[in-house]
Amino acid sequence: MSKRLIVGVLALSCAAFPALAQTAAPPTGGMGSSSDMGMKMADTATVKLKFVTVKPADVMSSKLIGTTVYNNKKEAVGEIEDLVIEHGKTVTGVVVSVGGFLGMGESYVVLDPSTMAVSDKGGKWATYVDTDKDTLKSAPTFKYSKNKM
Repeated sequence: MSKRLIVGVLALSCAAFPALAQTAAPPTGGMGSSSDMGMKMADTATVKLKFVTVKPADVMSSKLIGTTVYNNKKEAVGEIEDLVIEHGKTVTGVVVSVGGFLGMGESYVVLDPSTMAVSDKGGKWATYVDTDKDTLKSAPTFKYSKNKM
């Protein structure tokens, strides 16, 4: 398999892979289908445990967090800090730190995963975006909330 094909598959996986999704019948008396179930905020689990098989094209979040983000000129423009998981099942955003030096003065932006490419060359992971440092520095900033997960 060519490296270009692997990068393409990984980029598509990053854009649409279900994150920690569980599929089960809706709770008794509930509405909706099993396809719209994801992780829930609760103190107890009420859905029967299921196991998932990881596919070769799946991307593990542990490989992405801390990965340097480069632009097409191979300039480092940020670092992946976090993933946004909508309704506990789909990655809808990638939180990237931009600007600053040694953690001082940096800010965060959230990128659409479909606009990113992922590369694994000999165990060295990297991500690529079609932008420049100034565009990222002037993008809408994201602030972590202490009340959110």
